[in-house]
Amino acid sequence: MQNSIADRILNIKKEDYYKKANLHTHSTASDGKEEFDKLIEEAIELGLEHFSIADHNTLEGYKTSKYINNPILIPAVEFDCFYQTSLIHILGYGVDFNNPEINEICTKNKSETEYDIVRLFHSRHPKDAIEKIHKAGGIAVLAHPCCCSVLSLNYLVKKLKSFGLDGIETYYPYNRHRGIIKFHSRKKPHILAERYNLIKTGGTDEHGKLK
Repeated sequence: MQNSIADRILNIKKEDYYKKANLHTHSTASDGKEEFDKLIEEAIELGLEHFSIADHNTLEGYKTSKYINNPILIPAVEFDCFYQTSLIHILGYGVDFNNPEINEICTKNKSETEYDIVRLFHSRHPKDAIEKIHKAGGIAVLAHPCCCSVLSLNYLVKKLKSFGLDGIETYYPYNRHRGIIKFHSRKKPHILAERYNLIKTGGTDEHGKLK
């Protein structure tokens, strides 16, 4: 799965984000405001060709969705991870949502998908998250890297690469609070993607309706 999903995302062009591809959204399965299947219906109506719902620490939405076999859908999850002194988010794309190993690190408590403070105290180590994503057949991507509260984003990405990181989110709008708490320039993720041969991904991080 890793190679096929990597190839699919590699073939998404920069100009395809966000009109044809949106790989970062959230549903009511975590802290979003729109029902899981309703989001997929909106994506279909908008003519998206590649779409992911990456709920925090859970894959439950995929297990009950009636659209699971729709070709636009790329199963995804966003894990809260803590590394050294920073909370970072690792996205998993193309994962087998029934894989027992990745489900081991998914939350069994709804509050751990919704509330920042609860998620902070139940965060994972990024190495473990990346390993579980790989074992579930997916690829691991660093989400909204400009918001990582580290002195050296290069050091963080290099370290995550040594853990097996496959990609970095480079096409990201930095709206709402993430537009305020950026610690690094928008150019940096593109530079690091090239430096460490990482797959470039993107999405709106929408927590409401798509349209």
